[in-house]
Amino acid sequence: MKYLVLLIVLAVVVGVWRSRRPPASGPEKAAPRAPALPQDMVACSHCGVHVPRAEALMLGQHAYCCAEHRRQHSA
Repeated sequence: MKYLVLLIVLAVVVGVWRSRRPPASGPEKAAPRAPALPQDMVACSHCGVHVPRAEALMLGQHAYCCAEHRRQHSA
């Protein structure tokens, strides 16, 4: 019984001690970053997968998701 009381007192002391600590200034408490802006998407001319225009591999007016699909179209 006395161990149970000691455990409860210890838990209360730890809880009070943690609530009075100053907030941490580490990376987990950093200000949230603004969400990324939306990007234009294009469909791969070979398989139809949509990829951001900045990441697409272009061949003329055709967009491709990877070099393999671009190679297959040009062959």
